[in-house]
Amino acid sequence: MGGERAPVLAVTGLAKAFGPNPVLRGVSLRVAPASVHALLGENGAGKSTLARVLLGMERADAGAILLGGARYAPASAEEARRAGVVLVPQERTLCAHLTVVDNVVLGIEPLARARLGIRDRSRARAVARAAIALVTADPGRVPLDARAGELGVADQQLVEIARALAQGGLRGDGRLAARLLVLDEPTSSLSQSDAARLFERVGALRGAGLAVLLVTHFLSDVRAHADRYTVLRDGRVAGEGDPREIEPAQIVREMLGRTLDDTRASADTRASAVSEAARPDGGEVVLEADGVSGVKRPKRASLTLRRGEILGIAGLVGSGRTELLRILAGLDPRRGGTVALRAPRGIGLLSEDRGGEGLMLGRSLAENVWLSPRAPRLARPRSVLSEGARWIEKLAIRARGPEQRAGELSGGNQQKVQIARLLREDFDVLLVDEPTRGIDVASKAHVLALLRELARAGKAIVLVSSQLDELVTTCDRIAVLRRGTLDPPRPASSWTEASLLLEASS
Repeated sequence: MGGERAPVLAVTGLAKAFGPNPVLRGVSLRVAPASVHALLGENGAGKSTLARVLLGMERADAGAILLGGARYAPASAEEARRAGVVLVPQERTLCAHLTVVDNVVLGIEPLARARLGIRDRSRARAVARAAIALVTADPGRVPLDARAGELGVADQQLVEIARALAQGGLRGDGRLAARLLVLDEPTSSLSQSDAARLFERVGALRGAGLAVLLVTHFLSDVRAHADRYTVLRDGRVAGEGDPREIEPAQIVREMLGRTLDDTRASADTRASAVSEAARPDGGEVVLEADGVSGVKRPKRASLTLRRGEILGIAGLVGSGRTELLRILAGLDPRRGGTVALRAPRGIGLLSEDRGGEGLMLGRSLAENVWLSPRAPRLARPRSVLSEGARWIEKLAIRARGPEQRAGELSGGNQQKVQIARLLREDFDVLLVDEPTRGIDVASKAHVLALLRELARAGKAIVLVSSQLDELVTTCDRIAVLRRGTLDPPRPASSWTEASLLLEASS
C-alpha cells in the first residue's frame, strides 16, 4: 500500500436520486494519476450521472469527492473546469463554420481589453497551437485556420480534446494544467484505424501526467488501452480491476448481473415460448438494402427483410442504428448503396423520440392518429374523433377519450398512439425504433406482443432496441451494428443477451 500513488480522483459513497428514483447508490472509485480508467455499464447504470456530478452539472446527495487530495464539490461546469476537470462529450460540439483556433478558445477567449471585449488574436493563436500540439504528433495535420467542418471526423475529435484541455488551462510553457479528462464514448463515431490513432494520443496525454476517465461500451478499447476499469450496474459498483487480467465474459457478467450460462438458459426458455410455427417462413422479400451508408453513420449496412418476420438490430449507442432506420424510411440522406422497397403499402417509422418527433403532444389523441401524409386534407371533426375512439378500443389505449391531448397520456399509451397511426396507414414495412423506452413493464409486454401479432399477420418489421432481452425474445433474426457496419443476421435462437453485448462491444 505504501508504494501506491495517491489518486487524482477519489470518490467515496456517492449517492444521487432524482425524486424517489435512486440513480447512484454509494459509488466509490479511485483514478490514479497518469492513467486511463474505464467506466463501464449498460444504459441506465448511472455512468452519465456520475460524470455529470464530477463535471459540476449535478450535485450529489451524499458521499465525498477528493481531487488531488482536496475536497471537491463543483457547483457548476465552470467551477469544474477551473479545478482542471474537463469533458469531451460523445456528440460533436464544434462550430463547423469557425476555424480551429476559434473552436479551441471558444468560451475562454483571451481578452486584450476586457471592457471592450477585444480578443488578443496572437494569444488566442498561441493557446490553440499549444493545445493542438498536445493532441497530435503532427501539429500540421490540423491547420489552425481550417474551418472545423472541413476536417475529417477523427481530426474533429482531436480538436474537441484540444478545446477541453485548453478549457482546463495550459501553463505558460504549454504543459497541461488539466488534471482529469472525461472522454464520453470517444470512438463511437470513429473507424477502427481512427480510433487507434486517437488512443495513441490519449496514451501520450497519459504519459504527460493526465488522468483519463474513459466512459465507453467497447470492451476491446478497454482491454487494449485502460489501466483499470469500474463497472456500474443499477447505480452500484458491480466490478473493478485490471481489464487485461479479466476475461471479457466476466466483465459482461458484471454488467448484466448474470453468467453466460444463465443468459443462454433463459434465452432458450424464452425462445421456446415464441412459436416459430406461428410465423410465416420464407415470405416474400419486401425490403433490401445493399451497402447503405449515411452522412456519418452507418458506414456499410446490408439487409434483406421478408414479409412476416421481425429483424432485430442490436448495437451500442452511436453505432448508427437510428440513422439506418431513418435512411431506410427516406428521412435522412443516403450517401452510398441501394435500397429496394417491394411493398405496395410502403414503409412507416416509429420514432424513438416520441415527444420531439413522433407525436404532437399539444394535439388530441385522435388528431395524432389521423394526421399523416395520406390523410384527407379536409376531414369532419366527428370522423377524426370516431377514428380515434376506434383505435383506443383496438389497442386498449388508456385515455379519457379521443379528445384528450397526447401529452397527458402515460409513456406507454403515447407509444400505442404512435403505433395506431402506423397501423391506420396499413404500411407493409414497419421500422420500429426503441418502442419500449421509458414505458412501464406491462406496457412493454403489450407493445412487444403487438409487434409479434403484426408479424404473424404478414407485416415486415425492423426492430431497434437497447434492451437485448427484448431482441432475443421478440425477433426472428438479429444483426449487430458495430462501429457503423452491420454484420450478417443470425437466428435469434442462436443469440443470448451476453453474446449480443460481447459482439456489439468487440
